[in-house]
Amino acid sequence: MSVSDVALVAALIFAWGMLSARLERFDVTAPITFVLAGVLLTHGILAPLGFAPTHEMVRGLAEATLVLVLFSDASRVRLRELRADAGLCLRLLGIGLPLTIGLGTLVALGLLRGMSIWLALLVGAALAPTDAALGAGVMTNPAVPARVRRLLNIESGLNDGIATPVVLVAVAGVTVAATAGSSGPGAAVAELALGVLIGAAVGGAGGLVVRTARRRGWADGGFAGSAVLALAVCAYACALALHGNGFIAAFCGGLAFGAIGGRGGERLVPYVEETGALVSLLTWLAFGAVAVVPALENLTWQAVLYGVLSLTVIRMIPVAVALAGGRLDRAAVAFIGWFGPRGLASVVFALIALEELGEHAAGSAVTVIAFTVMLSVLAHGLTAEPLARRYGRLRPAEADAGEPDVAQLPERRLIRRAS
Repeated sequence: MSVSDVALVAALIFAWGMLSARLERFDVTAPITFVLAGVLLTHGILAPLGFAPTHEMVRGLAEATLVLVLFSDASRVRLRELRADAGLCLRLLGIGLPLTIGLGTLVALGLLRGMSIWLALLVGAALAPTDAALGAGVMTNPAVPARVRRLLNIESGLNDGIATPVVLVAVAGVTVAATAGSSGPGAAVAELALGVLIGAAVGGAGGLVVRTARRRGWADGGFAGSAVLALAVCAYACALALHGNGFIAAFCGGLAFGAIGGRGGERLVPYVEETGALVSLLTWLAFGAVAVVPALENLTWQAVLYGVLSLTVIRMIPVAVALAGGRLDRAAVAFIGWFGPRGLASVVFALIALEELGEHAAGSAVTVIAFTVMLSVLAHGLTAEPLARRYGRLRPAEADAGEPDVAQLPERRLIRRAS
């Protein structure tokens, strides 16, 4: 980036920080703002300013965002403190998510012409993770029972890490199909396994050191958060250096750090989240700059239909199957099924696929992913508050008696993706 590009981006972030609360009253969120800014800076009235993100910058932003998101989300897992809902969480992640990926893949194969099995899997897996912060009106609305908000919160905090291996295997499959002699899905699986081991080792060792240092007063509170940020980067870099998968290492590193670091380690994670929030703004900007206009130019009725199905049938049927017999009424199941916004994780997966595979190979998949995310930002943003109020009227407040509020839960800070 040139100096003028840096100045433009810095000024935009500053302006958003000063106006964010007022804009969000009108449902103008950070993703909407920065995607629109990316479009205007490259294809709109601000294009003469010459803003042109390079492929290296886009790839770097996407990778940095995913590393920080995976580590911070995973490090906040405390299922032992949510024993009453552990079964439902496991249903959503262990049954609902695989079914969503499978159904999304099958629909992509049947509806999107000329799409290979690997590209279809890429679309299905990239659009399976949810982003609770795009439905912040639901997640912060006390009219919605705390149990429902908690399930949505935990699901969105972990499903991106679970979907990541599938996305990476799909990308490897597309690569080997297009390039003779390239390493394929088998090599990708081996890299994933190595990433698990390296991430668990680095994160576990880091958690142990943090717990010991905090207990003995060795660590300066002003720098401890930076140390955890460095630990996330270390897990990622160590995996790459040893030919493992860095993203899975970051996710497993976060899980190990959260399990061993305890409460002392958990208090340091917000620094990682806040850094991830800043990087995510740049990722939305890059998404608007390099993916939105090409996606709209190549949009077909099949892609539009897939986007609609992705937000409804492909999401809601697996959720209904996963939660069957889970002692939730139909209204709760339908509510959870609808509020599955597609957001930051899907955008990052699309950018990674675009940079790894190129426009020719990944263009059709990126078009579908980009349109679905844009549709989700609009549809879930507009319906979050009214449907939360309506659902709240159907569910009396006494249903929350004795339940901790989502804001008090350790799994995930919603401000990271909302800001």
